[in-house]
Amino acid sequence: MSSATIEMLLIEDDPGTAVLTREAIKESDWDVHLSISSCGSSALDYLRKGPQREKPDLILLDLNMPGMDGREVLKELKDDDDLRSIPVVVFTSSDAREDVERSYGLGCNCYVRKPMRLEQFSDAVRSIESFWFNVATLPA
Repeated sequence: MSSATIEMLLIEDDPGTAVLTREAIKESDWDVHLSISSCGSSALDYLRKGPQREKPDLILLDLNMPGMDGREVLKELKDDDDLRSIPVVVFTSSDAREDVERSYGLGCNCYVRKPMRLEQFSDAVRSIESFWFNVATLPA
């Protein structure tokens, strides 16, 4: 990836998880601007009507949120011609086989279970970054 700032959107209702994710990203080697949305509907509003800057390079999406949950958000993202090319990593505490299968069926690009231990959590976030910003080729 170029030396430009990477735009990432975290869609997560738990403030503690949002803080942990932000801290893990601060420790990374990439220049990442992290936007956080605490619910699915506000995330979609942000993506569709938000500031006139570039769309995120990557979305981290929790599944289990009140109101519009992550499954509904994922479906909306992948049904939207302007948003479907944004890679979406489902980053959730659920290890239910049904959630994994449904998420991939709805078009997620990757499914990562959130580790419960702090050190493993940070490692998971950095691994996601490493893959998506160092190994994978992202759409323009």
